[in-house]
Amino acid sequence: MRVVWVGVGGFFGSAARYWVGGLVNRVAGGAYPWGTLVINVSGCFVLGLLMTALTERFLPHPNLRTALTVGFIGAYTTFSTFAFESVKLGQDGAFGLAVVNVVASVVVGLGAAWLGIVVGRAA
Repeated sequence: MRVVWVGVGGFFGSAARYWVGGLVNRVAGGAYPWGTLVINVSGCFVLGLLMTALTERFLPHPNLRTALTVGFIGAYTTFSTFAFESVKLGQDGAFGLAVVNVVASVVVGLGAAWLGIVVGRAA
């Protein structure tokens, strides 16, 4: 049943990503991907807020917490999960792992994007 809640949250999160990204890009214009930046930063803030509030202050039904965090925010941006997990590693004293996670995600992610472009063009 929890996967249904993830799907429901994911529907609304992906719709919000589409709407917010389009609105920001129309307003800001230009070549810079302002919509993506706004989505990633706002998603990081909201995930940090929700995870803290829903685990430390309030205890909602696990399905609701999962629908909001994994479903909605997960569909809105997965960058938020990367950022939250990196911060938590640092807060838990695993500074080396936090740095490795950041560097590996950025460097390997860029490399994977480049490789995907190369393979896509070769096909």
